[in-house]
Parts: sequence; C-alpha cells; structure tokens
Amino acid sequence: MRCVAVIPARGGSKGVPRKNVRPLGGMPLVARTIAAARAAELVDAVYVSTDDAEVAAAARAAGAEVVDRPAEISGDEASSESALLHALDMIEAEGDPVDVLVFLQCTSPFTTSNEIDACAAAVGRDGAVCSFAAAPDHGFLWTIGDDGFAVGMNHDHAQPRKRRQDLPPQFRETGSVYAMNAIAFRAAGVRFCGPAALVPVAAAPVEIDHEEDFALAEAMLALRGAVEAPAIPAGLKALVMDFDGVFTDDRVLVDQDGREAVFASRSDGMGLGRLKKFTDIRLLILSKEPNPVVSARGRKLAIEVRQGIDDKLPALDRWLAEHGISRAEAAYMGNDVNDLDCMRAVGFPIAPADACLEALEIARYVTKAKGGRGALRELCEALIRTRSA
Repeated sequence: MRCVAVIPARGGSKGVPRKNVRPLGGMPLVARTIAAARAAELVDAVYVSTDDAEVAAAARAAGAEVVDRPAEISGDEASSESALLHALDMIEAEGDPVDVLVFLQCTSPFTTSNEIDACAAAVGRDGAVCSFAAAPDHGFLWTIGDDGFAVGMNHDHAQPRKRRQDLPPQFRETGSVYAMNAIAFRAAGVRFCGPAALVPVAAAPVEIDHEEDFALAEAMLALRGAVEAPAIPAGLKALVMDFDGVFTDDRVLVDQDGREAVFASRSDGMGLGRLKKFTDIRLLILSKEPNPVVSARGRKLAIEVRQGIDDKLPALDRWLAEHGISRAEAAYMGNDVNDLDCMRAVGFPIAPADACLEALEIARYVTKAKGGRGALRELCEALIRTRSA
C-alpha cells in the first residue's frame, strides 16, 4: 500500500496574508505540517501543492516534494479537492499508483504524526473507504426555527436540562486530517467518497484563520514549553552570514579619533569553531560595511570575509559558483533590509530574534537569541545536531 500525503498551500490568503509561510514558533506554518507528515510511519512521501515560489521553497527546505498548481485551480474559489486531484495526477504520472491519499491542512499547526497514522490506517478497515479526524464535542447545539426563535438541535430544550455527558455521542470535524482510498476519491471527486471512519482525536488547540489565532498558537506553544526546533535541511553545504547584527548586537563604539569597535560573543565564536570541526559546511561573512573589525574577526575565526559590498546577491552567487554550491544548498543569516535579497534567494534563510520585521517574515528559522548575543551559537548547535541525527 502506497500512502502519500498532500498539503494544499496557496500563496494567497485573505484572512492572514502569506499565512502558509508565516513563522509559528520559529517555523513556517507549512513546514510544521510537513514535519508531522514526514514523522508518520505510514506516509511514504509528502507533497505540497502550491502556486507560490516562496511556499515551494519553504516546502523543499522542510523536506517535501512540490507540485506546481495551475492558476485555474489556485484562486479563492478553487476547492481543496481540485488541488488534490491535480496533485494525484502529477504524482502518479511520475511513479507508482497511490493507494491511500492523506489530505493535510496548514491551518492545523498542532496535527501529530500519530493522528495522521491513525487516519491512514483506518482506510480499508471494516469497509471504510475514507476517514477523518474528529474531536469529541459535548456542547448544546442550537438553530433558528421557522418562527424565528431558538430550537435545540441535539437536545430537547423544553425538557429538564441533561448533563452534557448524558447527551448522545457527537464529534466535531477538526479539518486537520483526511484520508481516502485514492481510486474511490478519484471516482467521486470529494473527500467523503464512501463509508467514512471517524478517528477520534484531541480537540485541536487552535486553527489558523485570523491574526488572533497566530498569537494564541504562539502563547500555547510557550505555555507548553514546546516550541519545536524548526526543520533544518540535512543537505546544507554553505552558511553565509551578515556581520553587523549577526556577529554583533548592531551597536558600534566610536572613540574621539573615529575608530570603531563592536561587541561580539565568544560563545558565537565557539559555536562556529564547533561547526567547522563537526561538519563540512562552508562559511562566509558577507558584509556591506568595509571595516577592519570585520576582517579581524574573520581572521580570528578563520572564516572567509567579503566586505564593502553594496549589492550582496551577485557577490553571493559568485562565491557559491566558485565552490559548486547551489542557492538551494545554502543558508543565509541576515538581520536587515540589505540582506533580504540574499535571504529570498537561498534555500534556508535565517534571522536572529531581533532582526527587522521584513527579515523575520522571510526567515525559515528564527533563533531565540539576539544577534551578537548567542544567535550564531544557537544556530551552529542546531546544524551540528541535524548532521549527527
């Protein structure tokens, strides 16, 4: 049985602009869903269907394959089913037939691999053709009657009030996970393509549809003490770093003769030394400002420096070409507007916690530490762990 997960993720979003690449807990929303799918034991491959280059880059960086979605099924009125059917066609055209199709949504950032496995396993069991995740719901439901007054739906409001636990069992569709027999889904064209197995799951903490949902989700992650480390691509070959605001806290000391000095972190230096020792990742400092202190720090850490560069992207491309490294295999850590082009170009953009808003929005990985105050050490240790995993 070949089980494939597909995550529809358009670039457009009315409720929350650029929602699918918006970082949550330092991780793009689409990457969180990819991570859950990749961790599921029954899922053989993970695909993201998108019409957006930035979403596609984030998906690839998180380890998913990408299906380019045509414009005619990418608008606000396009159904999820149209994207799933198109993705199924593209996937099967490239390889073996799909037996079970798992449909996941980025708006459910707390979906677990166990929930995905449970839904996938339910397809075909006891005659089930499809399955979906649903949370127990003990609420009293109401509607408006023909006379304009409230009428109980799952209870007789005119009778003595029952305890909630005495109501008939009922479940609320979470919208997080669906699984379908691929042949039946293709024939019916809808996710509920036959007898459906209900898979009980814990109530989803929050669904991301509005700005307030992001704030609530971040708060819940903090309360859990479980802000997951963002997914770091295992195949990175280069780390390119801005200097001011990355190696330093973006301050400068100027004496009466105009000589400049900066604050840097010894811990960051130790982290970069460990990264060089335990990985083969190439390092480069790429700085706009020509300054002897940049050269001195580069010599101290034995890291190549290229500075005095107003337009960083061509310089980055030249350096990558010299070493036979593609943009997709490179990470770039920047903190300000002159870093944005490079951050957009590489496969894995990174920002320290105190970077400018534009850089934070682009970044796939945002460190907890600030620039010049341990951000590089934190990143280096994460890269080392990725290589040793």
